[in-house]
Amino acid sequence: MQRIVRALGCCALVAALTACVTTRQQTAQPHPAPNPHEMAVHRFEQVNGRLDNMGRHIDTRVNEGHYPPPEGGALHRRLDTIRQEAHDMAAQHGGGLTGDEQRVLNQELDTAEAAINR
Repeated sequence: MQRIVRALGCCALVAALTACVTTRQQTAQPHPAPNPHEMAVHRFEQVNGRLDNMGRHIDTRVNEGHYPPPEGGALHRRLDTIRQEAHDMAAQHGGGLTGDEQRVLNQELDTAEAAINR
């Protein structure tokens, strides 16, 4: 009987000790640095998306009669010029834009957008 009590006491002690053992927490792995080329291509896609949206906006405003079709054509040509600049800049960097180039193009698009929304 005394053996059984000792055995149960030892089992209880071992169970209590195993419950107190903490597991090592996994440290979060840092995210890898973004690929510079992918970032440059993403910037180029953002500029192209903005150009596409502005082109649709011009068409909508012409259809609603906010300005005549010849003026809409002039605005489209302005966007085409900016699009060509973006393509020329991207060609120099393997299909993407630097942050400075994107900033310059966005400034040009801001002025074009002001003309569209007047």
